[in-house]
Amino acid sequence: MTQAPPPVSAAARAAFEARLRGLESHYHIHHAFNRRMASGQCSREQIRGWVANRFYYQVNIPLKDAAILSNCPDRDTRREWVIRILDHDGTDSEPGGIEAWTRLGEAVGLTREALWSQQQVLPGVRFAVDAYVNFARRAPWQEAVCSSLTEMFAPAIHKERLAGWPEHYPWIEPEGLAYFRSRIPLAQRDVEHGLRVTLDYFRTPAEQERAVQILKFKLDILWSMLDAIEKAYPD
Repeated sequence: MTQAPPPVSAAARAAFEARLRGLESHYHIHHAFNRRMASGQCSREQIRGWVANRFYYQVNIPLKDAAILSNCPDRDTRREWVIRILDHDGTDSEPGGIEAWTRLGEAVGLTREALWSQQQVLPGVRFAVDAYVNFARRAPWQEAVCSSLTEMFAPAIHKERLAGWPEHYPWIEPEGLAYFRSRIPLAQRDVEHGLRVTLDYFRTPAEQERAVQILKFKLDILWSMLDAIEKAYPD
C-alpha cells in the first residue's frame, strides 16, 4: 500500500508560493521592447508587428489548455480548466479572447485577414509558442498547469496598457483595448486554481525546484517572443 506523502506546513507552502511569485523579475513587463511600448516610444509599425505576432500566442492558448485536459484524469480539475478554452475561443453569446484580440488588431490598423493568415508571424515567435504547446502536450498535466502561472504577473501588464496606451497611442481605437480589461479578473481567477494545483502537487524541495524551473521556462518563452519582435521591428 502506497503511503501518503507527509503534509506540507503552512509556512513551507507560503515559502514555495513566494519563490514562484519572486520570478516576477523575469516577466516580460521588464523587457526593453515592452518598456518602450509602455512609455509611448513604439511606432505604428512596431505596435502592429507586436499585435500580429502576439496573436499567434493567443490562438494557441486553447490548444495548450486542451492538451492539459487530454492528459488530466481528474474530473474536477477538467471541469475547472475547460472554462479557459471557452474564455479564449468564445461562445455564441461571449465572443472570447481571440475575437477580442482580433478587434485589437483592427484597432491598430490590421485587417482580420492579416491576423488570421499569420503571415507576419516571425520564426522566433512561432518556435517559442510551439515549444510551449508541445511542453503542455508531453509534460504531466500538473507541470503544464504550473507553467500557466505567468498569469500571476499578467494583471500588472494589462493595467499598464490600459493606463498608458490611450495617452501614448491616441490613434488606436479605444474599444480595441477591451482584451486587456477583460483579462484582469480572468487572470486572477485562473491563478487561484493554478496555484492550488501547483502547491498541492509539488511538495518536496526537489519537486518545488522543478516547479520553479518550469515557470522560468514559460517566462523565457514570453521573453524570447519579444526578443524576436524587437529584432524584427527595430527603432
